Amino acid sequence: MELAFYASSLIAILATLRVITNTNPMHALLNLIISVIAVAMLFFCLGANFAGAMQVIVYAGAIMVLFVFVVMMLNLGSAQVQEKKWLSPTTWAFPGVLALLQLVFIVNAILAEQTAAIAQTEITAKQVGIALFGPYVLAVELASILLLAGLVTAYHLGREDKRGDVIAVGSKEGGK
Repeated sequence: MELAFYASSLIAILATLRVITNTNPMHALLNLIISVIAVAMLFFCLGANFAGAMQVIVYAGAIMVLFVFVVMMLNLGSAQVQEKKWLSPTTWAFPGVLALLQLVFIVNAILAEQTAAIAQTEITAKQVGIALFGPYVLAVELASILLLAGLVTAYHLGREDKRGDVIAVGSKEGGK
């Protein structure tokens, strides 16, 4: 289990560095998904099964889908040209190798005779709920506001101003 922990740590670091250094948003999103799954594996290795499951469900599932929709809303160019770029083997090579490596370590950890985790404490959903809506309620609300602000910003940056959509104050159309 220690090998899976250290390998997942390395995969998370590599994928996160690729997220930061990549200029193509779809490439960055692919690497971010791999990074989130590697962090979930770290939670599983540490015995925090609930936190690992929430990492996969909430971040790799819901928020990544939201990010993909935001990137699609940005309309980065011709759909056919972008599809060809996103479906090229060079786009998927590095994230694919990292995902395959992570899959090998996950399967190895599941099939291993050693089922003991590094930490033996189990965290229940009730304990997480009490912590999130107790002393950390302000942090949870600030994170939700930050995510909402990011979504609104992405929408406003990506939308196209079409003539006739918005009537400016003081223009000739506004006076009629």
